[in-house]
Amino acid sequence: MRPSARTPDALRAVSLETGVNRYAEGSCLVTFGHTKVLVTASLEEGVPGFLRGKGQGWVTAEYGMLPRATHTRGRREAAQGKQSGRTQEIQRLIGRSLRAVTDLKALGERQISVDCDVVQADGGTRTAAITGAWVALRLATRYLMTEGLIKTDPILDVVAAISCGVHQDVPVLDLDYEEDSNAEADANFVLTGQGQIVEIQATGEKRGFSQAEFDSLFGLARKGIGELITLQKAAVGEG
Repeated sequence: MRPSARTPDALRAVSLETGVNRYAEGSCLVTFGHTKVLVTASLEEGVPGFLRGKGQGWVTAEYGMLPRATHTRGRREAAQGKQSGRTQEIQRLIGRSLRAVTDLKALGERQISVDCDVVQADGGTRTAAITGAWVALRLATRYLMTEGLIKTDPILDVVAAISCGVHQDVPVLDLDYEEDSNAEADANFVLTGQGQIVEIQATGEKRGFSQAEFDSLFGLARKGIGELITLQKAAVGEG
């Protein structure tokens, strides 16, 4: 039995609340169980220097944990003067995931910056962030089209992410912190609506894991992401 009493293939309760920031072109408060991430997507005219004059846009992401997102208060990274390696890794992952389903040329020479701030962490913050980030990005690109700033829809597909792991020798979907901290192996899957793989991160934590176990994790991920994509589409009115 899982600590949460969920079946091995069950997601936590998931919600995607849009329009939570009155100023951002796109926003979403994503909840996976007790994990909550506030995501905003902001339109910025112009692109980074390496893209100037190339006639294409850019999608980038920043990620951070609010000081009391966990059991004890953590110092703001700004107060420490640098981002942790974990933070840099996660925000690059979010950016790659979003760009994988975005036609950057359709954006023109403008950037969409997606900010993911973890309000409360109970495992799976990066996967929740990616899932909510697509919703915020979709709303921001819709704003661009509604305002007549672009003519072609830059969103090529949906993208979502979920964690899976081997807990007490059983492959399970969507680990919370208690499971994640005790898992024999864990993995993060980022997949598109068409089923294409954007990224897989898989690690043996307490032991190696077999091909059969990995196949089980992948199957769980496909099922879970299918459910998340249904929720994403409903959140943006495309269900």
